[in-house]
Amino acid sequence: MDEPDYGLWLDWMHRGEATLTFPQTIVLRYTQLEPEERRVKQAADDYAQWFLSRLRHVTRALADREWLCAGRFTMADVCVGYALLLAHTVGLDHKFSPEVAAYWERLSARPAFLAAKAAQNVKAA
Repeated sequence: MDEPDYGLWLDWMHRGEATLTFPQTIVLRYTQLEPEERRVKQAADDYAQWFLSRLRHVTRALADREWLCAGRFTMADVCVGYALLLAHTVGLDHKFSPEVAAYWERLSARPAFLAAKAAQNVKAA
């Protein structure tokens, strides 16, 4: 690839899906999906902390840039953005650093994101 940030792009693509999203699936399972008698608060808390500790990499990356790589919005931002959307869904977004919170605001204000949310609401209704 001739793109200077290709390696960084690949890293963020995988990091968003595997490192940031995975621990939240455990939080989702043990806080919302399992029947009350099978919910495990300790597992949910531990995996929430795992997610938040991994989110520090995003905070560092955004310290000096608006998007994760290549100086522009890329699919890497979509992948990491999904992890942030899931964090919002499971109630972890109040623990975002200021950098991640501002990034989430940029992502969730994009016209395509707003259009997708509107289409989702129409379909659900």
